[in-house]
Amino acid sequence: MVLQNVVNVFILGCGFMLIFTSFQTLGNIEQTIIDSIKTDVPTFSGDGYTSLAIIYAALSLSNWVTPSTLSAIGPRLAMIVGAITYCLFIACFFFPHVALLYASSVVLGAGAALIWTGQGMYLSQCSNNETISRNSGVFWALLQMSMFFGNLLVFFTFQGKTHIDEETRTIVFSVLIVVGILGTIMLACLRHPATDHNAPIELTQAVRPKEAFINAIRLFKTKRMMLLSITFVYTGLSLSFFSGVYGSSIGFTNAIGTSAKQLVGLNGVFIGIGEVLGGVAFGLLGSKITARYGRDPVVIVGVVIHLVSYFLIYINLPNVAPFGNTDEVSYIKPPNSIVAMLCSFLLGWGDACFNTQCYSMLGGVFNKQPAEAFSIFKFTQSVAAAASFVYSLHFGLHVQLLILVVVGIIGTVTFCLVEFSVKKHQAESETNREK
Repeated sequence: MVLQNVVNVFILGCGFMLIFTSFQTLGNIEQTIIDSIKTDVPTFSGDGYTSLAIIYAALSLSNWVTPSTLSAIGPRLAMIVGAITYCLFIACFFFPHVALLYASSVVLGAGAALIWTGQGMYLSQCSNNETISRNSGVFWALLQMSMFFGNLLVFFTFQGKTHIDEETRTIVFSVLIVVGILGTIMLACLRHPATDHNAPIELTQAVRPKEAFINAIRLFKTKRMMLLSITFVYTGLSLSFFSGVYGSSIGFTNAIGTSAKQLVGLNGVFIGIGEVLGGVAFGLLGSKITARYGRDPVVIVGVVIHLVSYFLIYINLPNVAPFGNTDEVSYIKPPNSIVAMLCSFLLGWGDACFNTQCYSMLGGVFNKQPAEAFSIFKFTQSVAAAASFVYSLHFGLHVQLLILVVVGIIGTVTFCLVEFSVKKHQAESETNREK
């Protein structure tokens, strides 16, 4: 039964890897692609940041009903339905129309709530207190390999192009939608989790949809979850920054040279390298560290890595880079592509530190209510991501970096407070058992 759950986690990670090879690649290049579409189709007035903001806003709202939905259809079917919405979103780019873009963004947001809450619940069902950190690391490392393949495709297809023509866009969209469909098929192959006497939840426990919604509200009001929500907000802000804003800022900085658009894809590759190495180091190999010292050292390492990357971005890219093509420069003249890719790597590595420990915390500490816990995680993360994409339309790079620094430090402190509370509770429980 243990082997069956290991296989389940592997299939889950591979399915998400394929689906998010499609979506994360598209998200990374969406603003750049739409900028080129506007040149070819003057009647098209869509905006990539607005589309991403709608996705995360719909995701945040939908998360409040996903526990009820999962109690009715189960996590596996929820993930399949969610995966289909990702494929539909990619398909809409074959027919550039503002209403279609924004409508499909709403649908994707609802589907994303299903797939992510279903993933969290399913991963928890396949784990116990001893394996949750390992399984989270395996899943995270597999998921983040999605940053490689699609972005390598972008790197080679965008080579030497300052304008992404229709033929190039069609090739990229076609490959991405095929990969997304393959990922959906893989999720359909998931088997029911094997039961384990150490499993964190009872798989047969039935919760009515109304009860699931009420339980989510109650859990959100607890002190631990309120503190963790600040950490979740930071993961959402950093997610929107590295997945949408930073890549576009590189592509819009003309002083980098003719390779600027090409580096948008390479940026995603280096983010992926950081994510995978971070997932392996702190999810798999780091399970012994977290077992001995707790989760807080990993999160502290993550915020330090991010702070270093924000400083380097500040001195390397101009303040107006998120808004469109610019000839302006920052303190490094001209902007250095190697420093830009180093920052991409650091952004991915730091993000892995935060997310592997958030998954471990949710799957371990809140193991009696996994659907509710993961839905709250995605709710707060998505609200922050949506807000970030909205203010990205108005705030320059420097203000965005300042927001990330402040919220990142506060989010790290609140995560550590919860971890200290968990350690204290565990120590008291062990003392009481010895008595």
